[in-house]
Parts: sequence; C-alpha cells; structure tokens
Amino acid sequence: MELSVVVPTLNGRTRLAAGLDALATHAPEAEVVVVNGPSADGTTGMVRARDDVDVLVEVSDRTVAVARNAGIEAACGDAVAIVDYDARVTAPWYDGVIDGLSRADVVTGPVRAAPPDQSTTGGPASDRSTGDADSGGADTSRRLVERPERRAIRGRSVTYFPGANVAFRREALEALDGFDEYLRVGAARDAAHRLAGMDRAVHWTDDVAVWAAPPSPTAADGGRARRDWGWKYRALAYRLVKNYGVRPTVVSRTARHAVGDAVSVATDVVRGDATPSGWAANGRDVLAGVLAGGADGLVSRLRDRTPARNPYGVSDRADRAVTRYDGCTERTD
Repeated sequence: MELSVVVPTLNGRTRLAAGLDALATHAPEAEVVVVNGPSADGTTGMVRARDDVDVLVEVSDRTVAVARNAGIEAACGDAVAIVDYDARVTAPWYDGVIDGLSRADVVTGPVRAAPPDQSTTGGPASDRSTGDADSGGADTSRRLVERPERRAIRGRSVTYFPGANVAFRREALEALDGFDEYLRVGAARDAAHRLAGMDRAVHWTDDVAVWAAPPSPTAADGGRARRDWGWKYRALAYRLVKNYGVRPTVVSRTARHAVGDAVSVATDVVRGDATPSGWAANGRDVLAGVLAGGADGLVSRLRDRTPARNPYGVSDRADRAVTRYDGCTERTD
C-alpha cells in the first residue's frame, strides 16, 4: 500500500518544519503533499528548499476543506492521510496507518498535547483542526483527542475522527468525494456522518498518534481567539439536515446544543465575564446560523441524493490550485 500524507498549512512555517521533520523520520516511505496558502511567512521558500516534500500546492482559499481537497487531488497514493501542519507523527504512526487500513476504510488515533520539551515555538496558529464537535467545538479550535467518540443518530453508528490525524483508503475518499467545501468548520464531522451512511468503518488505534503543538496566542488570522457562533450553528444545522433531512431528532439536537450554549454564556454574564448585549448578539448569530445552515443543507440534500451527500466535493471544481510544484517543476494550473 502506497501512502500519501497531505499537510494543509497557513502561516505556520516553523511548526510546519517540525511536522515535516517528524514525517521524514517516522514515515520516510510516504509521499508528502503540502498545501499552502495563502501564507505570508516564507512557507513556500522553506518547503521548496526541502528534499523530503514531493508536492507543494499553493491555494488562494483559506478554508481547510478546500486545502484538504486540493491535497487529495494532488496525492498519488492508494491511501491518503491528512495531518495538520502543527501536528507531529510518532514512531509507530506509519505502521499503525498501514495496519489500520488493512482492517477498515478509515483509520485514526489520538491527538495529544506535546510535552513542553517537544513543543515548537513561533508560527501562528491557523484554522487547521482536529475536527469539531457537534456539541461545541469548531474547526478553528484545537481539540486534543485521547479516545474515539461515537454517536448513534437515526440508526447510524457514527465514529468521529480528528481532522488533524486521519487516513483513508483511496476508494473511501472517492466514495465521499472528499470534504464538503461549503463548510468553513465541521467538515471532518460531516465526513464521519457520510461514512456512517455508507457503512464504511472507522478504525481507532493508539498507534496512530500525533503530538499537537499548543495554539499560538499570536495567531495572525485570529482563528482561535474568537468563537464564531453563527458559523458553528450554521455548520451544525447544515450537516444534520443534509445527512438526515428535516426530522424532529435533527431539530431537537440543534435546539439542545443552542440551549446549552445559551445557559453557559448566561452564566458568564452573571459572573461578569460577558455582557447582556453580547449574549443577545450571540443569540441572534445562532438563530441566523441555524436558519441559513438548515436551508442550505436541504438544498444540498436535494442536489446530491447519492450516498456521498457532497455537492461541494473534490469533483465539483478544478481550480483550487493556483500553483503546483512537483520537485523542482513549477506548474500554474
């Protein structure tokens, strides 16, 4: 089995270098595809100067789903892994991926906090993620993951995976048509729902583990500094409606999360950590997000009635890459 590793990055030059060093040490057999952009910190020059990166793809879109799909398009392997730029694979990672993919369509494992003596410095955080939780997280928030998360929804057993550390058989990715580019956050969660709908198994193993650098407080894009309530609920409503239709369970799940968050923020108001006007504004963002996401999810469900449920996937467009470097060859697409 030939493995390609896609590494999306955005303004994370120093941490990316550490991640590439780990791949060179622990997975030298793998093809490495870096998807960059639009970075402004010298990432392109650093990557082109290395001899352990097989393909560099430059993109103009900041959305992580677009970066992942651009890497999937460029990858040549019959298995494709996605690893965040600020995550470093461990010694058993490569063998764990190969073994896991012999058992299931998808393999994943822990995303652990790097020990202090192994943490890298410099390089702002980007909106690359370990995946977001239906109950609160987002692709803009680093989530450390130690154990598999599973949910039963409408008769499906959904096994979520961290978007920072996951590998797919090529045929599973083709069945999914990659990630849904409508989603600014939650694309990994959405893919887990769609895999479950196709009865494709996700295998968890502790061998497929990565170290995650802590988020930088100086993130250039501010992605980790502020929760976007509108997009959190827009993504939640979109993926639930798209994958399951307009059903009472979908409405109740969305409402339950909204009430829980409303109570949490109200508690902050009482403590003086938030303002009543801010709480009200968040409520408006949540409502607007739910309505927009639900409507768009229904349209997407009607547009793609196949098991893929992905009208904005890899096959939807061919203009993601601005420039591509294969070794020393530059190609403008």
